[in-house]
Amino acid sequence: MFGKLTLILLGSIPLSAAALELRETGRYDLNQPASLDYDPTFCGLWIANEGPEAVLVTLQGDELRRIRSDLFRIKAIAIEGDHLLVGDGFGRLQRVTKDGEPLDAPFDLSGGAADTEGIAVTANGTIVTVEDDPERLSWFDAEGRLTARVDTMTLTPPLSEAQGIAIDPRTGHLLIVDDWEGSNSLYEFTSDGQLLAQANLLEFGTDPEGIAIRPGSNQLFVAFDGGAEIVTFDYTPTLPDGASALPPGADCMMF
Repeated sequence: MFGKLTLILLGSIPLSAAALELRETGRYDLNQPASLDYDPTFCGLWIANEGPEAVLVTLQGDELRRIRSDLFRIKAIAIEGDHLLVGDGFGRLQRVTKDGEPLDAPFDLSGGAADTEGIAVTANGTIVTVEDDPERLSWFDAEGRLTARVDTMTLTPPLSEAQGIAIDPRTGHLLIVDDWEGSNSLYEFTSDGQLLAQANLLEFGTDPEGIAIRPGSNQLFVAFDGGAEIVTFDYTPTLPDGASALPPGADCMMF
């Protein structure tokens, strides 16, 4: 039977009309999934596994295509408009088409970016990254210039091994997974990095590495390195007191 988990709110955050809730709906095997993003154009998942290629799979895990970049490996991946933004894990990024054609040369993030584990792009083009050494949540403009940064070890509880990040386009909330060397949990933040909640994911898997959201169906995908699986969830975000349930976002364009 699939599990159900309701997130516990932390710190001084007031009780909300809705707290983040996850209900497992399925899982499938996939080797070394390090970073994910959902692509509504193909109704599939882009997956980076720390090798030279990234792969696009259906929501059931069937491969659709593979792409490369000019980076020596693809550690992190995100949808940016109608193309992809990929990272090598050391603060170097490149924009490529969904066929793997370079759109520009690789570029470096400013501010001493290192060990970049996950990347996401906001609706206004801001690049958001997570690092686990040092432990940071950072915001950059489209050219890679640092605009804001949070030391995630100052949070309560601390976020020590951030790996994957996803942004809910309906709320702007940041969803970040912390791996087995940290708390093996999911964190939810406001768009400016205020901690909303944390939930342990141990009942669903170990060593979470990547996360993606399909807002059109309130669906969340979490990649677990332990067991080499992607687990799917029905997802409800934390909402302010008195807020109505969110409408679905954009969904599969090919159907």
